[in-house]
Amino acid sequence: MNRQLRVRKSDGSTEAYLHTKVLGTINNAMTACGQGDMVMAEDLTEVVTFYLYNKHDRAVASSGEIFAMIKAVLTATGNEEAALALTKHAFERRLRRLRTEVLAVDIHEFTDAEQLFGAGRAPERAAWDKGRIVQDLTERFGMPRRTARAVASGVEEKVFRMEITMVPLSLIKQLVLGEAAALLHAERELQVR
Repeated sequence: MNRQLRVRKSDGSTEAYLHTKVLGTINNAMTACGQGDMVMAEDLTEVVTFYLYNKHDRAVASSGEIFAMIKAVLTATGNEEAALALTKHAFERRLRRLRTEVLAVDIHEFTDAEQLFGAGRAPERAAWDKGRIVQDLTERFGMPRRTARAVASGVEEKVFRMEITMVPLSLIKQLVLGEAAALLHAERELQVR
């Protein structure tokens, strides 16, 4: 493995291939269907990584190709339930992204919401896009892209767990602030040790 494989994300950006990310995906899929086995997950991850580096003739693979490869490896090794759990998880995530909207409002008090919605003027809406969080953190605050992606993923996970479909911009700002602070604190702690 003389070269570092890159992964093209759905938003068009690229990042380094992370073996551990594939390991997490496989382990989560196996655990979701009650087949959690870290040793098996590690072995299957080795297969995916080996293939990508030794059989893949390009320096960049799409996240979709890697996802399909993970499903194929799971299915070929008798882990069809895990492959189905992974497919279901991905479908539900896409559905949540499609159904979630960001309201361009900065609500601080109940009266702010009351005035906005009661006055008959609907707030601007935008489709959920965690890439906007990444862009804002990298361009406005100079945060490294990998860190910004981790923050955006954490915020997205929190929003989806709340099961709300209309998210005020002020809430997103608070979640980003909390997630960034926690991540940066953890990074500093790791550097000290």
